[in-house]
Amino acid sequence: MEPNSKRYSFGNFVKNQKRPVIAALAAGLYPLFFYYTNNFSLVNSWRHFAFFVSLFLILPITVFVMVHLFRKRLSISLQERIIPFLNVLSILMFLQLCLFANIHLLLTIGVVLIAVLVSYFLHKHFKKIIVLELVLAVLAVFWLVPTIINQFNQNTEWISQPDDIESVVFKKRPNIYYIQPDGYVNFSELSKGYYNFNNDAFESFLAAKDFKFYEDFRTNYGSTLLSNTSIFMMKHHYFNMNATASGDPVDARRIIVSENSVLKAFQNNNYKTHLISEKPYFLVSRPELGYDYSNFSADDVALVSTGLNVYKDVVPPLEQYIDNHKTSNNFFFVQIFQPGHITSRLFDSKGVEGERKLYLDEVKLANTKLVRMVETIVAKDPEAMIIIMADHGGYVGFDHTRAMWNRTDDRDLVHSIFSSVMAVRWPNNEPPTLDKHFKSSVNMFRILFSYLSEDERYLDQLQDDASFVYIKEFITRGAYQYIDGQGKVTFKKFKGN
Repeated sequence: MEPNSKRYSFGNFVKNQKRPVIAALAAGLYPLFFYYTNNFSLVNSWRHFAFFVSLFLILPITVFVMVHLFRKRLSISLQERIIPFLNVLSILMFLQLCLFANIHLLLTIGVVLIAVLVSYFLHKHFKKIIVLELVLAVLAVFWLVPTIINQFNQNTEWISQPDDIESVVFKKRPNIYYIQPDGYVNFSELSKGYYNFNNDAFESFLAAKDFKFYEDFRTNYGSTLLSNTSIFMMKHHYFNMNATASGDPVDARRIIVSENSVLKAFQNNNYKTHLISEKPYFLVSRPELGYDYSNFSADDVALVSTGLNVYKDVVPPLEQYIDNHKTSNNFFFVQIFQPGHITSRLFDSKGVEGERKLYLDEVKLANTKLVRMVETIVAKDPEAMIIIMADHGGYVGFDHTRAMWNRTDDRDLVHSIFSSVMAVRWPNNEPPTLDKHFKSSVNMFRILFSYLSEDERYLDQLQDDASFVYIKEFITRGAYQYIDGQGKVTFKKFKGN
C-alpha cells in the first residue's frame, strides 16, 4: 500500500502535470505578448486583459491538463503525440487570431495539418520546441515593456488649452453636423496630380446646396486616430502621445469619444451630442462614451476585433436623432469609411495605378453616401450648419500607405497624405470673413467656436497649420514637418523630438 500511496499523492499529481502546464504556457505566452504589443491601443482595458489571459493561458492549461489526465485511454503512439499536437495547434491558432483578428477556414486547415506533421515526426524534439517558444516569449517581453511604459507615461501637457475656449459662450446656436468621410482628398487635389479625377457632378451638387469649398485644405497628421485627437483637442500633439508598435496612439480613442475640448464646449452650451458611425472603430478599446447618443455601444464590439467588421447605415440613426431632438441644440459627428485610402501593406498592393482605380471607385461610393446625408439633413433641418471635412488623404501615388514612413520630396505624394476635403454649408449662406483662417484641420473647431461666440480673441491661439509625419527610416527616424504653415513641402525635423 505504501508504494501506491506515494504514486497517487498530491505532490506527485502536481509534478505529473508540469509537462502539460508548461506546454500550455509556452503555446500562449508569445501570442499574448505579441498581440498586446501590436494592438495595445485596441485592448488597453481590464476587461480585455481578463479575456486574453483566459483565452491564451487559462483555457490551454485547462485543456492540456484534462487531456493529459485521460491520455491513458489512448494508444501509446497518441499518448506521446497528443500534447505536442495541442501545443503546435494552439500557438498557430493564437497567432492566426493575433494577425487577422479572425479565424479563417483554409488557414485553420493548414494549421491542423502542420500540427499533425510536427507531432508525428518531431515529437521526440518536443522539449526543444517548448524552449524555442519560451525564448520567443522572453523576446516579446522586450517589445511589450516599452509599450506598457508608454501607457503609464503619457504626456498630457499638450491637451491643456491656452485660453478659456472650453467655456466659450455661443451667441449663434445652429445645429452642427460634422461629417467625416475617411480619406477624402480636397477637390483641388482630386482633379490633378496622381488622382486626376473629374468630380464635377458631386461638387455641383454641393454648390447647389450652398456649400463653400476651401481649396488646398489639409490635415496635420496622416492617420485617423492621430488626426482626430488633434481635431477634437484643437491642439497639436506632435506625436507626443506615444504610440504602439502599430503606430496608433495609445489613448487616442478615449480622447476622441470620451473627453475632449470640443465636446466640453458643446456640452457647456447645452448642446446634445451625437456620435454616428458606420463602424465602431472608435469603440474597440471600450472607452467610456462622452457623447449623449451613439448608434454603437461597446457591447457591439467583440473583444477580438478591429472594429471594422461591423457595419451600420448612418442615415437611419441620423434621421431618428434629428426627429427626436428638434427642440434642442445638437452637434452631430458622423463618420463614414469611404473613400478611405489605398492598401496599407505592400503584399496587398495592386500597384500605383491599380490602387488609384480602387480608391476612385470608393470616391464614387462616398459621393453617393454624402448626397443621401446632405439631402436628409437639408430636408429635415434647413437651417443647419454642415461641415464635410476628412481626416487625411487617400495616399494615391504610393504603392501602399506605409511608404509614407520613408522620406519623399515629391510634392504630389506629400499632399496625397494630408490633403482633405473641406466644404461648409454656412447658416443663411453667409460665410464669415474669419473663414479665411481655414487651412488645416487642427484649427477647424477653434475657428468655428470663434464664429459661434462672435469672439475673435479665440483666433489668437490658432495652432500652426503645418502637417507632420513620423519617418521610420533608420538614419532619419523621428517626427518631421512635411508641409509648413504656408503649404510648402519641407522636411524639417521637429525640435521637440
